[in-house]
Amino acid sequence: MKVLAMRIHILFSALSMTAVSISTLLINPSIALAYDKQALMKSYFSVVMIRGYNESGGLAYGSGVVVGKDEVITNCHVLRTTKQAWVARGQDSYPITSVKADVWHDLCLVSAENLPFKTVKIGKSTNLKRGQEVAGIGHSSGSPAPLTSIGNVHGLYKEGAGNVIRTNAKFLLGASGSGLFDLDGYLVGINTFKTAGRGGSVHFALPVEWVDMLRQLPVSKELPIIGKALWEEDEDKKPFYMQAAVPESRYDWPKLAQVAAKWTEAQPDSPEAWKALAVSHEKMEKAELATQYYEKSLSLDSENIDVLYSIGNLAKQQGDQKGVDRVYVALSKIDKAIGEQYKAFMACETEC
Repeated sequence: MKVLAMRIHILFSALSMTAVSISTLLINPSIALAYDKQALMKSYFSVVMIRGYNESGGLAYGSGVVVGKDEVITNCHVLRTTKQAWVARGQDSYPITSVKADVWHDLCLVSAENLPFKTVKIGKSTNLKRGQEVAGIGHSSGSPAPLTSIGNVHGLYKEGAGNVIRTNAKFLLGASGSGLFDLDGYLVGINTFKTAGRGGSVHFALPVEWVDMLRQLPVSKELPIIGKALWEEDEDKKPFYMQAAVPESRYDWPKLAQVAAKWTEAQPDSPEAWKALAVSHEKMEKAELATQYYEKSLSLDSENIDVLYSIGNLAKQQGDQKGVDRVYVALSKIDKAIGEQYKAFMACETEC
């Protein structure tokens, strides 16, 4: 089937955009109007820019989110090249006076005096579901005003008190440290790193729950912040979900199958591992094995919309109407509107 994409324009940013996943296609097209605009607008005004001059005199920049009185969360790698940094909004700037740094997890809690910005509402990454809509808000490409990108949760990976979040809510250079929000305006993650390839970038956000850990760390007044982050580890030492993202983004399906096979062996109860194995085999046109692995993933997470759709799509390709109908029933139990969108999409012979 033809891969579709659509643009969702957010009222407070004419430049907002999204790359839409399979599961997004199943959701009512009016979804751009379905979220709490007022709640998301409040979150928008809690996002700030982090700036500083580097040694060559150039301007380093990233994003941050106000998470407490005079407190902003950002990525430590944003502060690697500057000895003086400040929080900025428009023409206003507020010097950073101290920082609590967890370099390995790439999160820094910076302090600046008399910040006039409201604290964001704090959510939980552990409450997210695969396929759920989320919004990334940050200063992509150094834009003076934050830009918003709507996407879906594509993966949840348990790490400590929260879930590392894989999403297709795009962010670009300048949006490191920006916020990932649910559509009620609650901060659920910090956009941090991504992979790149001809298949498109795979984006990851760190769990908001890690912010509390930072508050227990010692205060430092020294910049820059130096040290390797977890996503910069040697490839074979990274978590499997990071290892799998690289070949997927490069359309290297045999490599993805190799990584996913090791992943399922090491973590047989991971629905993400079996999904990765299924995707690799589907792309290599091994439909029977792909269906088997998708079914295994579904047995571990019965509400994964992406996996259900993939099972239905493979069933249609094989002329299995009962399989198509079974997926319709399962999706309708999750949300009737999603079920109806799936039914209409399955009825398309070429494109909708």
